Amino acid sequence: MHSEPISPATFAPPPAPAASQGYADYPSGAQPPLQVQPPLQAAPPAAPYAPQQPYAPQPAAPQYAPQPYAPQPAAQQYAPQPAVPPAPSSADAPAPIPMKIVISGGFGVGKTTFVGTISDIPPLTTEAAMTGMAVGVDDRGQVSTKTTTTVAMDFGRVAVDRSLVLYLFGTPGQDRFGFMWDDLVTGALGAIVLVDTRRLDDCFAAIDYFEDRQIPFVVVLNRFDGQLMHSVDAVRAALQLDPDVPIVTTDARNRENVKESVLALLDVVLSRAIARNGHSL
Repeated sequence: MHSEPISPATFAPPPAPAASQGYADYPSGAQPPLQVQPPLQAAPPAAPYAPQQPYAPQPAAPQYAPQPYAPQPAAQQYAPQPAVPPAPSSADAPAPIPMKIVISGGFGVGKTTFVGTISDIPPLTTEAAMTGMAVGVDDRGQVSTKTTTTVAMDFGRVAVDRSLVLYLFGTPGQDRFGFMWDDLVTGALGAIVLVDTRRLDDCFAAIDYFEDRQIPFVVVLNRFDGQLMHSVDAVRAALQLDPDVPIVTTDARNRENVKESVLALLDVVLSRAIARNGHSL
């Protein structure tokens, strides 16, 4: 095998790199200058020692103490309540019973005033002015100041209670309107005969009318000017009334007086009904 001769250049070291490589940058192998490190920062002083609080034992938890058993009261049994019927309304309430009463008597005895005093509603009247044509026909006598007269009827309404309503019909006083009495009295429960004690003869026709038809009635003496010309006993004797026919006095302008007169008639009607049926109602 042939080999070439080795020259000294073969063992020369490789050239140094161009970049700085530490010691190669300094001639004749001088050492690089020492790098000065920044001075160390002083450590902060340690906090002074503070001894810990002495150990304090915690209180022990309370021991569980079982409570004695107390039986609970038994639940109240449900008791159904009785049904309460609803209160009756005005729509469910039965209609009141209507009853008809006739107010009669002679001319100018106060029938229109009587009806208007007790009526719950404005009364219906058929008053007409008296003219010269009535001269010699209608005797005004003790009522010469009267300027009007009832030519048909007076009408009023009185609610006694929720079950009873009275309808009042006043008859005309003149004889020439007597033909209307039959229609006004039809279906009447009873009648009130109003009397002026100054003119007793004016009430005879009305009393005879109700006695003939066996219609219950009471005689009511109207106190004109607060006075009676005759006593009650004298009037009873003059009119020859049966003992069971009451006579009461009134002032047709006073509501309480008029109410007492109507109640007197209702008592008579009730008494006759009991006597007719033979037992109490």
